[in-house]
Amino acid sequence: MKYSITHNTTYAYLEPVSVCHNVLRLAPRNTERQFCKEVVVRIEPQPDTLKEYEDFFGNKVIYFSIEKEHAQLTVNVYSVVEKMDGNVREVNLNEAQEVRQFVFETPMTAWNEEILAYAQVSFQPGRPVFDAAMDLMRRIYTDFRFTPGFTTISTPLAVVMRERKGVCQDFAHLAIACVRSVGLPARYVSGYIETLSPEGMEKLIGVDASHAWFSVYIPQMGWVDFDPTNNVLPRDQHITIGWGRDYADIAPMKGIILSSGSHGLTVSVDVRRSGMV
Repeated sequence: MKYSITHNTTYAYLEPVSVCHNVLRLAPRNTERQFCKEVVVRIEPQPDTLKEYEDFFGNKVIYFSIEKEHAQLTVNVYSVVEKMDGNVREVNLNEAQEVRQFVFETPMTAWNEEILAYAQVSFQPGRPVFDAAMDLMRRIYTDFRFTPGFTTISTPLAVVMRERKGVCQDFAHLAIACVRSVGLPARYVSGYIETLSPEGMEKLIGVDASHAWFSVYIPQMGWVDFDPTNNVLPRDQHITIGWGRDYADIAPMKGIILSSGSHGLTVSVDVRRSGMV
């Protein structure tokens, strides 16, 4: 399956900005089942500096700076991705020595006794890791309510656990905290998921959004992805941008500006099937 993806980001500043430095992680990476055929980045105003590189985790990164006064910043990233049929697993058994970095907690995936107890319901002695991770995914889907706007990316997991609601980033972080609390490696995956319109209705532009899920390293299997927001193993409709220890490692866009005012942010995403490979 071939997909075309358009991700638009607009910052409108209350006061003019004289200098900004930004880092984008919006170009899908290549995996065992995914190939990024094309990436076109349009930035207004025109950047004074533009560089592309790969970060520590192998994700595609675009750095740019604008060193002239501007009242608005617009970033448009257009990508074409091919998804191949095959196994849901990202298998690379040579990574066995590199997965250790995904065992330790981070500020966004810090676990407490409540999270450990929640994890132990799924990760019981003698149970296969794949089965335990599947059960954890199902329980998060069942026990937590998807509630846009209830949390921000800085909301502690303790609040998510207490209130039993959040969004995909929260559910991914919670799952990762659970897996790491029992000593196993897990990583945060950022990407897109195509939303299909009801039969007979045209798909609306911009209804798709950035998405997040988690991946567990299972010996003799490799990395296996799980989507607790939808209770599915990611396949054709999931498009991977990249991964890291948590959201901070793979944030879509972050940077600094030189200005005295606040700003407004508008983001829209469109994921469209554009034919078979």
